[in-house]
Amino acid sequence: MENNVLYAIVSVVASWVLVNKWLDYTTPDLSFIPALGSTNRLASFKGAIRFAREAPQVLVEGVSKFKGAIFRVPLISRWVVVVSDPKMIDDIRNARPRDVSFSDAINEVIQTKYTLGPEMAVEANTYHIRVIRGPLTRSLGARFGDIYDEIATAFSDYVPLKHDEWVAVPTLDAVMKVVCRTTNRLFVDVPVCRDEDYIELNTRFTMDVFIAGMLINLFPKFLHPIVGPLFSPASRGYKRAFKHLGPLVEQRMRDDEEYGADRADRPIDLISLLMDNAPEEERTLRLYIMRVLLVNFAAIHTTSYNFTHALFYLAAKPEYVQPLREEVENIIAEEGWTKTAVEKMRKVDSFIREASRIIGIGAFSMDRTVVNPNGFTFSNGTKLPQGAVMAVASYAIHHDEDKYAGPEEFDGFRFSKTDDDESVKHQLVNTETDFLVFGHGLHACPGRFFASVEMKTMLAYVLLDYDIKIEGDGGLPASSWFGTASMPNPKARVMFRKRQ
Repeated sequence: MENNVLYAIVSVVASWVLVNKWLDYTTPDLSFIPALGSTNRLASFKGAIRFAREAPQVLVEGVSKFKGAIFRVPLISRWVVVVSDPKMIDDIRNARPRDVSFSDAINEVIQTKYTLGPEMAVEANTYHIRVIRGPLTRSLGARFGDIYDEIATAFSDYVPLKHDEWVAVPTLDAVMKVVCRTTNRLFVDVPVCRDEDYIELNTRFTMDVFIAGMLINLFPKFLHPIVGPLFSPASRGYKRAFKHLGPLVEQRMRDDEEYGADRADRPIDLISLLMDNAPEEERTLRLYIMRVLLVNFAAIHTTSYNFTHALFYLAAKPEYVQPLREEVENIIAEEGWTKTAVEKMRKVDSFIREASRIIGIGAFSMDRTVVNPNGFTFSNGTKLPQGAVMAVASYAIHHDEDKYAGPEEFDGFRFSKTDDDESVKHQLVNTETDFLVFGHGLHACPGRFFASVEMKTMLAYVLLDYDIKIEGDGGLPASSWFGTASMPNPKARVMFRKRQ
């Protein structure tokens, strides 16, 4: 009896939510844009379920069918307008913030107001992006010794070798810890960056935010103020982060007050740079800590996933090891371990870029919401109404044979086969209309310069210090897809041993 009552309640609630989702679907009107699949409400939900399961294949199918023209695909809560034409991608790249909003699109996906806090959802209040793009990136040369030291120390901690024996390492988990430590060596420095609870917090917090965002989006918008706080990880994330960062940030604030922010021994890290650039209303202990959490949220998983893909390819394709090692050895012999040396590793760069191209971290890029009441008009005359959500089909573009020869084949040196000027153009940090792992234009990932240095240093370190292979039959581990997001196989293990 109790089960029947429970099933009845669940059925009523589900039906009510579904009806409200249909109401959400009615705005804005996108009926003039061709749809992939049926536009009937019931059938479109079936299409949304298929898209959730097979997003990469659906987008490849759509881009092929519509030949560069825009089309729309159904999500559970709305339609998304899909863009793949280079000129239209440039239209988005050059669009004014008052016409289309990156923040509004991302806030909708992860429900930033509830999952990270209302201060983090304000587009005008993103001073941390300027910090990352400017002074943090400029500090990479001066801090490279710390970056290399943390990579070497972290690998020795998480890849425990036994003489000359092969050791199986849960790869994604180990990589995330190495990336978290290396990233936070630059953000908050030792000893905090090596604290296992702090590492676990930051590697888990991102997943908590995405899961909470997905749960909130299952409800109609008018219920978000009620269910948002129930699912939000922000409060417990802050409390946990405060244990590690509270005393450190408080001490920095006291030191700046007493000794000045221009003292010679002031640390060069994210905390100091946030203090230097925060607007007056942001200069509080809580908001500094939440800002560090936010930057970690943006940095750790993207870098970890891209590097894990590259490591899987290196372990599965041993023919690349020797030429990559030779490049690293020759450059290090001449330059030593420096940022400049790493930047010269064109084959290493190409290898990581190719792994990112062929798998990447998602099927969409350049998400935007039209915010201008008069809509947004592409250069070909197509006009989207206010409220329309659009995204670029990056996975489909990366697998388009008109843009890449043999797009399904991994070619690790694809981007380093040209002359020096061209190879610089095709380096990992450079975005193009046909390479969108980091987005493109004003809102391209501001941390991609650090991520590139970090990943290339990690791969170079592995090449010089280890022999590796895939556990088992040696085949490339398959990635998992959750809607438009991809994830390296979390159960796959790479075998490591000391380089012979």
